[in-house]
Amino acid sequence: MNRFPATTRSDRAMTEPDRATQARRFPPIFVLVLLLAAACEPAPDEPETFEALARASLAQIEGTMDVAGLQGEVRVVRDEWGIPHIYAESLEDLFFAQGFVQAQDRLWQIDMWRRVNEGRLAEILGPGAVNHDRLARLIMYRGPLDEEFRTYHPEGEMIFQAFSDGVNAYIDQIGEDLPVEYRLTGLKPLRWTPEASTGRVATALPLANARAELALARRIAEVGLDAVNRSEAPRHANWIDLELPDGLDVSIIPDEARDALGHFQGSMPRPPLLPRYEEWEGAVASANLGARETSPGSNNWAVSPRLTLNGEVLLANDPHRGVTNPSLRYLVHLNAPGYNVIGATEPAIPGVAIGHNGRVAWGLTIVGTDQADVFVETLNPENPDEALWRGEWYPLEVVVDTIPVRDEEPLVVEHRFSRHGPVFHVDSTNHVAYAVRSTANEPGTGGYLGALRLAEVDDCREFMDALAYYHAPSENMVCGDVDGNISWLAAALTPRRTGGWYGRLPVPGTGEYGWDGFRTHTELPQEFNPDRGWVGTANHDVQPEGYYPPVMFRPGPFGRWDRLQEIFSDIAPGQLSAEDFEGMVLDAVHPWWSTDDRPLLVGWTAEDPDAEWARAELAEWDGTYDRDSRAAALHNAFRRHLDGEVRGSAPDDGAREAGSGAETPLNESRQELVSQALLDAVEELTGRLGDDPDDWRWGRIHRSEFPHRLVSAFDLPAVERSGGGGTLAATGATFRQIIDFSDLDRSRATSTPGQSMQPLSPYYGNLLPLWAEGEFFPLLYSPESVEAAVERELILRPPG
Repeated sequence: MNRFPATTRSDRAMTEPDRATQARRFPPIFVLVLLLAAACEPAPDEPETFEALARASLAQIEGTMDVAGLQGEVRVVRDEWGIPHIYAESLEDLFFAQGFVQAQDRLWQIDMWRRVNEGRLAEILGPGAVNHDRLARLIMYRGPLDEEFRTYHPEGEMIFQAFSDGVNAYIDQIGEDLPVEYRLTGLKPLRWTPEASTGRVATALPLANARAELALARRIAEVGLDAVNRSEAPRHANWIDLELPDGLDVSIIPDEARDALGHFQGSMPRPPLLPRYEEWEGAVASANLGARETSPGSNNWAVSPRLTLNGEVLLANDPHRGVTNPSLRYLVHLNAPGYNVIGATEPAIPGVAIGHNGRVAWGLTIVGTDQADVFVETLNPENPDEALWRGEWYPLEVVVDTIPVRDEEPLVVEHRFSRHGPVFHVDSTNHVAYAVRSTANEPGTGGYLGALRLAEVDDCREFMDALAYYHAPSENMVCGDVDGNISWLAAALTPRRTGGWYGRLPVPGTGEYGWDGFRTHTELPQEFNPDRGWVGTANHDVQPEGYYPPVMFRPGPFGRWDRLQEIFSDIAPGQLSAEDFEGMVLDAVHPWWSTDDRPLLVGWTAEDPDAEWARAELAEWDGTYDRDSRAAALHNAFRRHLDGEVRGSAPDDGAREAGSGAETPLNESRQELVSQALLDAVEELTGRLGDDPDDWRWGRIHRSEFPHRLVSAFDLPAVERSGGGGTLAATGATFRQIIDFSDLDRSRATSTPGQSMQPLSPYYGNLLPLWAEGEFFPLLYSPESVEAAVERELILRPPG
């Protein structure tokens, strides 16, 4: 019996909204208050509810504070969206205040970030975190700090010291009145240090390159070199057939070598609560079951005055990462003589990573530059602490380290280093060791810190030159300036390899292969004022045809890039506005629906009534992943099942071509596979969303959740989302910016859930309703606009 109606309605009213939908329709603070309802009044000396604990630890964000370490008075005004605008009379006081303010809002987050980077998780989590700590300590930067800091900025030592002093000043200021997370766990914040802001683990993408090399070598060992080349070539725009490096024996490379580089834990661990809190209502932490960013999803673009309605440059960026509470980014405005920049940073670092300085705006997306290589070291069978280099044995460096472990004795470990880098796996049977050479071991490769120089450039030419010091993570840096210029450059510290090899596979460490410095920024893919009038990237392969040697190996297809080009192909001169850019960053059209998938579903009738209902539903769909769309949910399931049907079918032409789109005739074999995928999709949605197709909407599947890191009492409501599924509006965009050079105060941004991670702060969750509806708030820059929007003012001054 056919259970499905002949016609559909995506705009139907719901009689019993599910939890996620109900949550999105109420303001977050309202829901939070319901969650925090207390049964009794707390005792004066000991809070008895989570609400009371949170209220007792709120940061002071208005009034006046005497703060030791300042040279002069600093004014911190928070606008109605919670963005701090910091005004200081010197750079030293400015970065001191930035450290202070970011600690006010995010102390627990930056403290845990530091523990992740420095390998100090087992100290608070126990033995389950030892493997993380061992790896983090192994790969940590061990070079000279003076060179490290100067790479980021000529006054880097002062900047990092001032930021560190500001964080510590806040810790000193609050004493025992620590944020609620410390009260719940009994932990104390670590004293900050200048080098604490330069951690590598949070941006350890080079290790992903190394793991990919090992995985590729294992595939070659299993199926052969020719088979791997045949399977990989169609997935890459500029594929170069692999050749085995001389002396590499892929048959002995174990899975354990790759696994040894995969022990990192998340950036916000959950230490256990103190026993007295474990029985309180709301003490159990909620799992984050929201949609994940399953692939890089960032976009950026800038357009020249010729294409804009107002005759000035417009720039947009929506860098995608995990959707978390708190956000992984923090918005701030930094203002001192000669330094005036606004945008988003990482809470644990100084400066602004993405934003504008009044003359130049910039945004970023991950390139995927290959910044690491695996070297297979030959060990001396008579002495495993020696490796072979150009016919002679040399000693490995051995560093003894001690890892504190909660509730256990400290663990003493030995880290080994070859001439190429840290040794992460030893195969005693075959007398080899695996070492990784990574840019993370070079000065100046802390994440996003190269942006400190960008705040002081005057135009896009200077911007591109400053990118010579922007080493990590590898980023497509798009620029626009007040003079009408636009540019783009694939910035990264990029190895120059020797030995006729370009980094796709491991190589012997015996001297035939290596690195010979790094490419200059002028050698990297880039554009300046192209004739088409716009520049942009979407994590696609940005290398021009014939570019060699390659800098990255990201496989396609690149749907978001295809969609971005499609949109710009219809743009006439003088057309684009900031409002148009809002629509573009929220664009939820599936990039290949009309060309690849819809042709599979028209011009025929399925025999099974359920499959026919699903086919007809999709055939009438416009390809938009709206959160209220039933067809979007159906298409998402159908596409996955069709891919599975193709992979699982016999390798005849019809099976292999079944998912290939309009260019292939719709033969009987393809119809059978498509019908089965439709039935599988119907079965999946029935199981997940219920028997009534009116309840099948994309937002129930594609939602973002905001659990507190420690206790569910502080959870924020889930939000149903449009986009995802390969669209420009992919899953992970929380911070977005649109910079309008016709009036910088008309620039706008989104972020979520709020600037503060302190429950009961007015800025905990206040941005979530706007973000849930795809609405922007102004990114105020001029003194006049900031003053008109001041909501809270805090004066920081030296004692006395």
